Amino acid sequence: MDKIGRTVTPTLDRLIASTTEVDPPLAALDLTTLRANAADLVLRAGGTPVRVASKSVRCRAVLQVALGEKLTGAGGFRGIMAYSLREAIWLARRGADDILMGYPTADRGAIAELAADPELLNRITLMVDSDDHLDFVLAAAGTTFLRARLCIDVDASLRLGPLHIGVRRSPLREPSAVAAFAKRAAGRGFAVVGVMFYEAQIAGLPDSSPPIGWMKRASANELATRRGAVVNAVQSEVGVLEIVNSGGTGSLEVSSADQVVTEVTAGSGLYVPTLFDRYRAFRPHPSLYFALSAVRRPTPGIATLFGGGYIASGPAGGSRVPKPVWPPRLKLLRNEGAGEVQTPVTGKAAADLAIGDRVWFRHAKAGELCERFTEVHLVESDGSRTVVPTYRGEGQCFG
Repeated sequence: MDKIGRTVTPTLDRLIASTTEVDPPLAALDLTTLRANAADLVLRAGGTPVRVASKSVRCRAVLQVALGEKLTGAGGFRGIMAYSLREAIWLARRGADDILMGYPTADRGAIAELAADPELLNRITLMVDSDDHLDFVLAAAGTTFLRARLCIDVDASLRLGPLHIGVRRSPLREPSAVAAFAKRAAGRGFAVVGVMFYEAQIAGLPDSSPPIGWMKRASANELATRRGAVVNAVQSEVGVLEIVNSGGTGSLEVSSADQVVTEVTAGSGLYVPTLFDRYRAFRPHPSLYFALSAVRRPTPGIATLFGGGYIASGPAGGSRVPKPVWPPRLKLLRNEGAGEVQTPVTGKAAADLAIGDRVWFRHAKAGELCERFTEVHLVESDGSRTVVPTYRGEGQCFG
């Protein structure tokens, strides 16, 4: 209960009680909820291993929890999908041994470092989708032949005539084109070990309307046929693939149902930010929150908080703004929103906020919140608290 008798969720209750002596702004993560979310991701993957998307976590301690033995089961968690090659190298030098790049890189220094270290070459798989990528990697490595592990990113968007539904990623789409590229890469010394299909139009869209549901089903059906054809075509040129990666937090059941898929990727489902509140595939249980302090009272019905302008990436709009969740029924001011150094809130509960009281928020996306904090307070079921650094707290910023 809060100070005027309102019921708090068990997750927030633990976070509020365990951080009473900590001055905001602060980020806190409920480990009981995180572990339950991790177990749910494994269950939804249906026995297909889950690779953790580091961009949606950005905290090594949490990556270690997800990859820990307590969460292994049918399939379980296996490996990391990194978003930066410098990040992948940093993680590998700290013990990670199975890192798949989720995106191509143009970091010449990081490529040179990778190429010069056999252990890094063994632990890290680069993502490519064009001959230009191969040229760039070889030039940066200072060689014409490099035995680096490669995964090929294949366009997983839905095409309806001239309409492109999905994100703009790889130019490779048809089986013959992917297979021809794989053959060229192998001929230049690279070890082609995998292909990836990220169906953002399924994994990244909430179930907000019947047309969205129809589009997701149509996309899943189209991709189920084309993905198998791509895998067969590539394997005919380079041999059996280790990795056929697909999916995201919002599409684990769909992706893992395809027998050619060897692993799925998820990360946001560990923290469950607000963008995942309207999915039907799973029931959201947020584990990561942040708190701000009230620092002024400009009117009896408005309290102004310190900090809070943690706007998520993507198309600008209300869906990318952090959401006040405790005390209940607070809302941001339309003309100010979440600000760089101050965030006014209004609503019935605002009148009860005194200077120093705190308001708890959820972020719109997952790992991006960790770019705003150097540490996260991990709270166990008994209320005990451990402070761990984020990437930023370890002096790292990978973009």
